[in-house]
Amino acid sequence: MAQGMVTPGRLRAENLTLAYDERVVARDLGITIPDGSFTVIIGPNACGKSTLLKALARIINPTRGAVHLDGKAVSAYSTKHLAREVGLLPQTSIAPGSIIVADLIARGRYPHQRMLRQWSTEDEQAVLSAMKRTGVEELSDRFVDELSGGQRQRVWLAMVLAQQTPIVLLDEPTTFLDIAHQIEVLDLCADLHRKGDQTLVLVLHDINQACRYATNLVVMCRGEVVAQGVPTEIVTEELVNDVFGLPCRIIPDPEVGTPLIVPLARLDDPRRIVN
Repeated sequence: MAQGMVTPGRLRAENLTLAYDERVVARDLGITIPDGSFTVIIGPNACGKSTLLKALARIINPTRGAVHLDGKAVSAYSTKHLAREVGLLPQTSIAPGSIIVADLIARGRYPHQRMLRQWSTEDEQAVLSAMKRTGVEELSDRFVDELSGGQRQRVWLAMVLAQQTPIVLLDEPTTFLDIAHQIEVLDLCADLHRKGDQTLVLVLHDINQACRYATNLVVMCRGEVVAQGVPTEIVTEELVNDVFGLPCRIIPDPEVGTPLIVPLARLDDPRRIVN
């Protein structure tokens, strides 16, 4: 496995075997999420990216191995305790019918509710802070189902932030968004990462977006982690070809200097520039 600098983290997985019924998705999978990182997991379709994220959030249970948080198996935590430590925005989020934005975001406070401690000033402040950080204050009285795709995604992210977990997992948060809204959501995540002390873990499909935003990149292929580290240290033309089957050139992104993958043109392509 190609490896860059990976610092210790609260959340890690060891020797995971992940399966759906009889279909094994990953075997002997191990990963450490560095604390305070903006970690992005990439890889080809059906390589196990989203399945790994679900295992980290205890949405699915491994058939072998374990996910640990602070040295303790996540299976040993109560549901509410884990939800106060790890927040998850799934790939497809469905809002209850006719719910307004403020009420949906307030649902992120559920892990903090107890029988003798219902809605509090602290809850109110957490919701207002999440709305401000994601720029959805003006949408608070709107119905969620009447928002644009980009607006809805910011609202869902606000709900996860209202949960106030030190670790946030986002499964393909840019799916179904146009390119402008993809960048809007990723810029928002980058701002949240820079201004806070949360650990962000995203699953993305676009390798160029992953290289631009990640401080820690995890590359998966056929259920295995084949590389992990800083994008500028681990992303090579050979890696991209081996993992994605894409012959390419890698140049510095002219805006931020991170690796930019440029697919090679066919030899018979009339547009091809011959040096």
